Amino acid sequence: MSDQSPIEVTLDFIFGKRRARGTTHHSGLSAKTDGVHRASLGVAFIGIGASLIVAVRAIYGFSWFVSLWAVYPNPVPALTAWILLIAVLVAAFITARLVSDRLPNWMFAAFIVLLSSVIALDLFAVWDLHDIGSHATASLTAAMALLLIITLRSPGELLLTSAGFGLALTIAIVINTPLNPDSIGPQITSVSFAVLPVLIGVVVIVGFRRMMQVELDRVLIQSTVSAPRFAVGMLASEELARLDLAAEELLDSVATGRTTLPLSPSTASIAASLATELRLHLIEGRRETWLYHAVTESEMLGRAVNLSDKSSLAGLLDPTMRDGLLAAIWLLASDNTKAAPSRQISVTVGPINHAVTVGLGSKLSVPIVIETAGIARNRIDSSIWDAMRQVGRYTDSSHNGNLRVDIECFVENPADQSHV
Repeated sequence: MSDQSPIEVTLDFIFGKRRARGTTHHSGLSAKTDGVHRASLGVAFIGIGASLIVAVRAIYGFSWFVSLWAVYPNPVPALTAWILLIAVLVAAFITARLVSDRLPNWMFAAFIVLLSSVIALDLFAVWDLHDIGSHATASLTAAMALLLIITLRSPGELLLTSAGFGLALTIAIVINTPLNPDSIGPQITSVSFAVLPVLIGVVVIVGFRRMMQVELDRVLIQSTVSAPRFAVGMLASEELARLDLAAEELLDSVATGRTTLPLSPSTASIAASLATELRLHLIEGRRETWLYHAVTESEMLGRAVNLSDKSSLAGLLDPTMRDGLLAAIWLLASDNTKAAPSRQISVTVGPINHAVTVGLGSKLSVPIVIETAGIARNRIDSSIWDAMRQVGRYTDSSHNGNLRVDIECFVENPADQSHV
């Protein structure tokens, strides 16, 4: 039995998890998005569409099998292959609807073994005909049946399995079928029907997931536009919730007498660490602006944007300016990803240039400089310039393929606001 009290175990778990994660609030939202269920991204609907395609292909293949019944030297293996295939397709469809997240490894292995058995039986049935491409039916549908689990396994696994099926069919064709100008067409067509649907499906799924992750990332950081001048981010809020729970556990343990006073050295050390963590979060909350959290908590912006805002001046921007600046940076970064993933965008805010008197108060001129390399001015989308106009007056220049945009925005003087 451990000598630690319940509160020590709780605090050790919290601080141990924090140490293992390191500075979580600088790592973006990848840790959160890794745990997102595939079904929550809408790919389950694509899975239903893929299932319908497999069903249509199965009906076509079975109709072709019935029409070739008299041609088979022994139709029993082919009929057995179809019975097994239909059972596998029905079981896979039901399982995919129930699992809706990820197919377990043992189920995936069983699915592959059963499909391989179908292919083997079908090839055995048409082997003596010496024209696999024209007579194979169940085997082609079985190779395409990977579409049923296209949302439940990784793209690499599906592509590797589909390539294995395609290679097996190709080897069987080369060994069994005399290839000539008249017969090579049906052979290529048959292998293509077996392999290409899975390849196209994987490309669609990968592109859809990437699009959804980017849009989800954009929606999450959009909330920073309405944040106060200084605030903690989403990930820091999660850490504060853990620390708050640990503090409540400690106080409750002392109040109920489970932890005696004075505290033991180990418990006192943990309590001191808890207080230090809380103070650090409070200090960070007075230095980090909405733009800092938007960049660091975004998976895409965190990789592409280097932010310099030493005086935390981005917090002075009003919501309209924030929305324009964030939109401009986002559009540059998203175009960045398509053209050159390694290209970096540099955003520098400040220092304050001067104050402009307006009525009874004054506004501060905050310069913002956005620099990016390897992008020509005429390649900038017009929506980026429209977003920059929301921030303030801007001038742009290009030199040696480096684009520089200087924006001058006028913000309310916080000194005036403090007297209101």
